Amino acid sequence: MSRYRGPKLKIVRRLGQDLPGFTKKQYLESKKRKTKLSEYAVRLQEKQKLRFNYGVTESQLVTYIKLAKKKKGATGEILLQLLEMRLDNIIFKFGIAPTIASARQLISHGHILINNERVNIPGYQCKVKDQISVSKKPNLRQLITKFFSESESRIIPSHLSFNESSLDGKINSIVSRESIALPLNELLIIEYYSRRV
Repeated sequence: MSRYRGPKLKIVRRLGQDLPGFTKKQYLESKKRKTKLSEYAVRLQEKQKLRFNYGVTESQLVTYIKLAKKKKGATGEILLQLLEMRLDNIIFKFGIAPTIASARQLISHGHILINNERVNIPGYQCKVKDQISVSKKPNLRQLITKFFSESESRIIPSHLSFNESSLDGKINSIVSRESIALPLNELLIIEYYSRRV
C-alpha cells in the first residue's frame, strides 16, 4: 500500500490527534468518539497514530518493528528511537520544513547534506555526531530563511543542535523517550504486531 496523500483533516479527526505541522484543535473537540473501542481497535488506532505521525508506510513500519526486536532493550522505545532518527523527521525537528512531507521533498530533491555528502533518501538512519546541512543554493537558502522569519519559533529537542544563520545542525545523542512528545502507548503497537512479526 502506498503512502497516504489524501486530506490530513480526516486523519486528524479519526485519530483524535494532531499531526506534525497540521493542527486543528476545534475539529478534535467537536468530533470526540462516544462508542467504546475494542482491544484490537485501540491497538490499531495507536499503530495508525504512529504511522501517520512519521509518514511511513505499513511495510516500512513492519521493517522498523523487526529491527527494534533484534536490538537489546525495550522494543517500543527502540522503535520510537529508530523513527526519530529518520532524516526526514530530523529535518522537520530542525524547523527547516513545515511538515515531514515537505522535509521528505527537500531530501529527495537532493538539498540536504550529511557530513558534506548529498543524501536523497528520506528514511536514512542518522547517527550520533552526524553533521546535517542545507546545500549552498542561494534560492533555497533564501526560501528557508524566509520560512524561519514567517514561522513562530520552534523548540529544538535537546538531542539536536541547530544554527539558523549557517543552516546546519548536529545530532548530539540518541533521543530519550521522555523528550518524544508523541502521546501514544508504544507497548500497544508492539502487541498489535506480536502475532504478525
